[in-house]
Amino acid sequence: MKKKICKLSATVLLFFSGIMEIGWRFFNMVVCCKRGGRKKERKKWFELSHIRDNHPRNGYAKEYDESRAWCEAQKMQDCYIRSVDGLKLHGFYLPAENAKRFVILSHGYRGSRFGSLSFMAKYLHEHQCNLLFMEQRCCGESEGKYITFGAKEKWDVQRWAIYVSERNKEKLPIYLYGQSMGAAAVLMASGYRLPSEVKGLIADCGFQSMERQMRDMADNWFHLHYIPLLLKEMDCLCHFVAGFRMKDADTTEAMKRNTRPVLFFHGEKDTYVYPNNSFQNYMLCKAPKELVIVQGARHLCSAYADPELYQRTVMEFFEKYDGSNSEK
Repeated sequence: MKKKICKLSATVLLFFSGIMEIGWRFFNMVVCCKRGGRKKERKKWFELSHIRDNHPRNGYAKEYDESRAWCEAQKMQDCYIRSVDGLKLHGFYLPAENAKRFVILSHGYRGSRFGSLSFMAKYLHEHQCNLLFMEQRCCGESEGKYITFGAKEKWDVQRWAIYVSERNKEKLPIYLYGQSMGAAAVLMASGYRLPSEVKGLIADCGFQSMERQMRDMADNWFHLHYIPLLLKEMDCLCHFVAGFRMKDADTTEAMKRNTRPVLFFHGEKDTYVYPNNSFQNYMLCKAPKELVIVQGARHLCSAYADPELYQRTVMEFFEKYDGSNSEK
């Protein structure tokens, strides 16, 4: 009997040790910032088939590389703000001739200011938009140790909006344009006070919540079992190590409070952030809204797959709301 109890105890201990190990590795992979000596680990992460297959370079390499090269060739002004938790955040400002509006660009998870945003950035600049390229915490020259899936990035978006508003002497309309996690952060920020010049939001392939995204990744990418237990462990690690809760990275309450118009885009064949996320955000949104599902497009590929539709819809959105009253 004693041997059976010992075996059972050892099995239970082994099981929970395994779950703890998987949870820590998962947390370290998706939340912890990967820089410097950990570059090789980051490379392995980006070699996941879901990321590789969904990247705009897969099918649109020419357009992607040309627009990125264009951005890198521009003479931009360095901008800095201090986050609510004391991080020094970096951005680039690119003014346009005879500008009609400002667009603040919020890139995606582990992305860069001149990545998938570049394709639309070039178009927007050519159509009289001043651009502010955010570098999310942990990315580029911005400080940070942890990626919080919008829980803290939403406050960074708010700070950048205030930064632009204070320098917007002509009171031009301001739009917040985010992609992927950057879109989720923009949507979350909309539930809080923003400058009155912010007239609308554009959310391309944004997720609905960190919990939902973690669940999809654990289940569909890694085929991990015991997902509720894993998510509970993830939440504890996020709370005690990274200083946020997963529930803080959720668009639900913001979409219920937001009063600014929202233009949603999503690729029909996105397997990185599933299209149901944008459907859910669209349904939750109480403000004027439009949802465009681009047929055949993967993650962040809508602007590449159907540029005429994408660009026309964005410009119509601007023209419709440039003169609106968005006081909140």
